[in-house]
Amino acid sequence: MNEADRQSGSAFEAIRAVDYTVIFVRDMQAMRYFYENVMRFSLLRELSSNWIEYRVGGNTLVLSRPGLTASDVPTPYGSAALHLAFKVSALEVDLCAEELMRWGVNLVSPPTDRDFGHRTLFFRDPDGNLLEMFAEI
Repeated sequence: MNEADRQSGSAFEAIRAVDYTVIFVRDMQAMRYFYENVMRFSLLRELSSNWIEYRVGGNTLVLSRPGLTASDVPTPYGSAALHLAFKVSALEVDLCAEELMRWGVNLVSPPTDRDFGHRTLFFRDPDGNLLEMFAEI
């Protein structure tokens, strides 16, 4: 990159949002059940049995089997491949914890007020990914 390029900025400065997030799944049936029934995410569209999209606020969350562009070996069980944080109100953190427990989902960490100004709840999806419900307090 030359000096003129550095002064004019980067093409990446045009990025305004994360449009969609893809979770590469090991067990599509269990993951689909979890995100549709436990998390109650609205099905946006199903492009194939290997690509399922959900609407989450203004974003899209995708469940996919690796293949088209990435054929990586799945992350070993017991290892989180990602951490997703979903923003709700403080009261909703507690309500989500209660609902997760009714579904038999084990909580990694129950609703807790953190020193940095968040109320958090941590749990895992069927593939072991770490999920967080949080509120600013």
